[in-house]
Amino acid sequence: MCSKIGTTGRTLLVAAFAMGLAACSSLTPFTTGPRGAEHGVKDAGPRVAICYNALKTSAEKLLELAQAQCFNNSVPERVDTDYLLDACPVLTPGRATFVCKPAK
Repeated sequence: MCSKIGTTGRTLLVAAFAMGLAACSSLTPFTTGPRGAEHGVKDAGPRVAICYNALKTSAEKLLELAQAQCFNNSVPERVDTDYLLDACPVLTPGRATFVCKPAK
């Protein structure tokens, strides 16, 4: 026996599908504000940070994204990772912070 979904049911089904597609794209890593250095710590260069999902983003990809944010041939060095959710959303909760050090 087939049941009829109705207009409201179809609308909800389409909305759920659209939300599912949107959730997949929200797992893409992106730049954000870096976590500040601890009191008394002097960085060798500017800090950059990437929000990411640890299940979907490799360490190599994070380094590649950080390198794109570092200027003047500087090299990113990972100095911190946090999951505080104050700078990154729930689906990409990790924040990797890098210091862009001058190339040797």
